[in-house]
Amino acid sequence: MPFLAWFVSGTCKFCINYLQFGKKARTLVGYGGFPSTHTTIISSVVFLCGFNEGFDTSLFSLGLGVLLVLIIDAHDLRRKVGQQAKILNSLQKINEIKTNILLREKMGHSWLEIIGGILLGAGLAFIISGV
Repeated sequence: MPFLAWFVSGTCKFCINYLQFGKKARTLVGYGGFPSTHTTIISSVVFLCGFNEGFDTSLFSLGLGVLLVLIIDAHDLRRKVGQQAKILNSLQKINEIKTNILLREKMGHSWLEIIGGILLGAGLAFIISGV
């Protein structure tokens, strides 16, 4: 299930980026964008547990806890890392530091990207579970 969720989410993300940015899409797939691949992977497993084992089980509850931690990380922590990268890159330019290393500024996810990942993961789990 996790591999399928990763593949479907990554494919969706690439197609959306390709429609928006053309050939530049290859450089944009990664730590951001719609849908959130991390959220898709974890939510697919969590919802598959819910559909197969029940939504009132300890296993589903544990998975939901992990999913919530991942969502907090994806939205808050990684977005702040992206903001720091933007500041560090601008400092390199201001101080004319010659380096070939620019930090990736697009990190983390918006709430829409996270919700998209949850819905995609839940949908895949629903299809796989055969409910």
